[in-house]
Amino acid sequence: MDVIHNIVGQLFDWIQSLGYFGIMLGLMLEVIPSEIVLAYGGFLVSQGNINFLGAMIFGTVGGVIAQLFIYWIGRYGGRPVLERYGKYILIQKKHIDHSEEWFRKYGTGVIFTARFVPVVRHAISIPAGISKMHTGRFILLTTLAVIPWTALFIYLGMVLGDQWEHINEKAAPYIMPILLVALALMIIYVLIKWMNVRKKKGSV
Repeated sequence: MDVIHNIVGQLFDWIQSLGYFGIMLGLMLEVIPSEIVLAYGGFLVSQGNINFLGAMIFGTVGGVIAQLFIYWIGRYGGRPVLERYGKYILIQKKHIDHSEEWFRKYGTGVIFTARFVPVVRHAISIPAGISKMHTGRFILLTTLAVIPWTALFIYLGMVLGDQWEHINEKAAPYIMPILLVALALMIIYVLIKWMNVRKKKGSV
């Protein structure tokens, strides 16, 4: 356990030494959950090592690229590769199952809303890649979802300061409202999609 703690400590020292690029690379590597990397980025902002805008830009870029990697693996490697190696990027088989079910039900629009749902938010890029969703649309929807998520955890990391390691406790009250808004958007999206299908059938 001490070995793991030392390795994680060294990773955070590495992130700090690289500043903005450390945050971006920390998110791209997916070795540590993105919430923790972003909260640490907020801590660095509170210490004056970096500024909020820079942390936001590099955090957003890193978060999008991380998902783009998963998308590419899904697109060119398929589910078998992800089932075998997904554990190295914090993705388990149950995450893949849930994300594929969501993608089948709701289509490409789920790429935005699912980013705020804990069980599927990282793995939703897998069925997007497997189905060969248009890359530009994938990047756009992913970016729109990553921006508020990045802002929230950087801000909370700033507020917590040297207590940033307690980010899960601090973030809990914010996650539920975000989840409810995401689900509301999901319902609106499904209704619009359903109405469009009915309209097309009626015009035939």
